Amino acid sequence: MRISGTELCQDQPMASESTLRFGAQTDEVTSLLRIVNMVRTGEATTRPEIGRVTGLGRGVVTQRVDQAIEMGYLEDGEFGPSSGGRAPRTLRFRSERGRIIVCALGALHIHVGIMALDGDVQDQTHRAWDISRGPAESLDTVMEMIDELLGRNPEADVWAVTVGVPGPVDFESGRPVAPPIMPGWNGFDVRKRFEQRFEAPVWVDNDVNLLAFGERARRGVAQLDLIYVKIGSGIGAGLLSQGHVHRGANGAAGDIGHVRVRDSEEPCRCGKIGCLEAVASGWALVRDATAAVADGASGALARIMAAGDQLTPEHVSVGATDGDALAISLIQRSARVAGESIATLVNVFNPSVIVIGGAVASAGEVFLAEVRQRVYELSLPLATRDLSIVNSANDVREPLRGGAELAREQLFDVTFPRWFAGGRPTIESAHPGDV
Repeated sequence: MRISGTELCQDQPMASESTLRFGAQTDEVTSLLRIVNMVRTGEATTRPEIGRVTGLGRGVVTQRVDQAIEMGYLEDGEFGPSSGGRAPRTLRFRSERGRIIVCALGALHIHVGIMALDGDVQDQTHRAWDISRGPAESLDTVMEMIDELLGRNPEADVWAVTVGVPGPVDFESGRPVAPPIMPGWNGFDVRKRFEQRFEAPVWVDNDVNLLAFGERARRGVAQLDLIYVKIGSGIGAGLLSQGHVHRGANGAAGDIGHVRVRDSEEPCRCGKIGCLEAVASGWALVRDATAAVADGASGALARIMAAGDQLTPEHVSVGATDGDALAISLIQRSARVAGESIATLVNVFNPSVIVIGGAVASAGEVFLAEVRQRVYELSLPLATRDLSIVNSANDVREPLRGGAELAREQLFDVTFPRWFAGGRPTIESAHPGDV
């Protein structure tokens, strides 16, 4: 059976297309899907390698590869190294066929990027923004930013959109669920807005989960046990267990910013008292620094305020790395309190890596040393035996790469059998229950 990718992309009715759609569990189709993904991930990039990894005969491998080439997923590349005979020609996944749009919304910014199907950043833009301005105005701004990028990069179709937001998300519906710092967003159908605009599958997730996906992609480890803790304007954690994001029953897993801190009576933005975020987050540090300067504290932070500038979490972090006494004391207190909550995560999830990111954590070793001390003090010895606690790469493209990794997982590991015969993903193939 040979399938013409050109004919399929033109939506011509073909018996072979129907056969593929309704025979998606057959050995033939399964092996074809696997071969495309093997080349896409680099697991095998020549026909002989595919044969060795899959155990398929040379004739079967040739037939499947020819089908994948005709459908437009693969193409022949350069000649590979020879092992004594004729050098095999390599295969490459045609990552330029489609693009992924990633929209990372933080508490105080929006970051939008266009990614190739292999996860490479093709173009990006960034804008300061307050998420509390609500979904309508925020998403209008996101669309303007996307249109700006598409205007500069009109080449390929949009195959998927990923949206990250700073709050809990019901991943199945793409709706935020009671997000503490996002007034007006509760239950808002974020996914539908993007589906209507791009006619492509859309996935919405918590922003820290995107960062955890980014770490998985950067490290290239499939079975990774990792916790990404973001300490910026807010506080949250992304949990990877054996390479899979743990979201919980309602999308609230990892929302450690609103756990209670012992002996704290600080009011939180969520309306509760004594939350971790109200003690250790960026906005809490700015609040405490402002109060300290008003009480007579001197130093770098006081000079910033005296110049009429508004303090930010970044000012506190930079001040700590530059040796400002007030900034150091604030950063160390934040790290100690955050370290207690992180220690609980270590005892429960037993990760091999904890990555600390965000504006507050950008203070580097000043922050990290305190976190390490508290985690090792409060965690079980077995849980910390092989644990490493490190700073994030601090790359502004981290959430973009993570969003692309999420989309690629959904496109090629989850939904691929439902759409590959048609040549490109559809909303129905990604979310069949919604159409």
